[in-house]
Amino acid sequence: MNHNIKALLTQALGHVQCQDLVNLMHISPQFRMWEEGVVSRAELAQALNMLLFSGILERVPTGRSYTQEVVARGEKVMLDHGALRTVRWFGLGALPPGEAAITRILKPLGYRLNGVFPLDRLKMTGRSYVHVDDPDNISQFFVSELHPERFSPAFQDAVTRVLADSIDPLTPAALSMLHELERDGRLSLAQAQILLGNIKECFERQHGIFSENDYEILLAESAEMAWIATEGNAFNHATDRVADVYAVSDEQKRLGRPIKAEVEVSASGRVKQTAFKADMVVRQMLNADGNLIERQVPGSFYEFITRDAVTSTDGVNGTEGAENKYANTPRLDLGFDTSNAQAIFKMTANA
Repeated sequence: MNHNIKALLTQALGHVQCQDLVNLMHISPQFRMWEEGVVSRAELAQALNMLLFSGILERVPTGRSYTQEVVARGEKVMLDHGALRTVRWFGLGALPPGEAAITRILKPLGYRLNGVFPLDRLKMTGRSYVHVDDPDNISQFFVSELHPERFSPAFQDAVTRVLADSIDPLTPAALSMLHELERDGRLSLAQAQILLGNIKECFERQHGIFSENDYEILLAESAEMAWIATEGNAFNHATDRVADVYAVSDEQKRLGRPIKAEVEVSASGRVKQTAFKADMVVRQMLNADGNLIERQVPGSFYEFITRDAVTSTDGVNGTEGAENKYANTPRLDLGFDTSNAQAIFKMTANA
């Protein structure tokens, strides 16, 4: 086991939980080599992905039950991507608007933009980010932005009220270390341990408690914005790359788990996805009298994906044309599909 990744996870989770996560998850063969005490951007990205996946397992009992069965079979989970939602709305609190709050972290970690996906039915835009050092094995990020200006004035006012007190969890020290990481591609282990703890906080909710009335206004026009109101920038879902998504779907239906009725297939036919419906969680809001109440709302969910290979990488995975060194070489299709994404997003609309 890579000592740097293990040290990062042990500090964040403790020895027992770290070992459980290592036993559960596929880790790239490239991490069999490391420099003691010097953490590469790829190692830090891998540790962050594993840490965020552990959060999904805590919040999503359905996904946790599935992964327990994976371990019992002696198999591994291949984390394909994590997805999160942002709001492109300016001048609210200290948090940068939209995906900028997240990409300022992803780029120093070694991620680059790999695709843009207009999610027009949802009035959102999705973007995928792939890791340049090991795109097939290090989990991608799918970051979506919601556009309040495409909704009603009442909706926009509710967004403003809900997000007005947003904080920015990144400290000046963390911003400095992200700059060093982007410049040098590495940090000392001590720096990386501090930075990991801070950037993990960026994948949480950054605003406070809001009114149930505002929640109802948001929910009436956008289940996705209502979800952001309660969950913030937490992983909306994490996705397990499996060999045969149809077989997984059939088995989960047999077990009686709340999985989508149909598998979503991309226009290319190479990317196939399905998911469990979101597990419900309890969140606090304020009633009309200003008193705290509790309400059951959709939380995060667990997704499955099967990716086929393509012979030519022209137009796939951000590569360019036949002159690319990978042209005519079978490569995993790391793309996404707009129709698939919009259908999968509905897994959190089950209130």
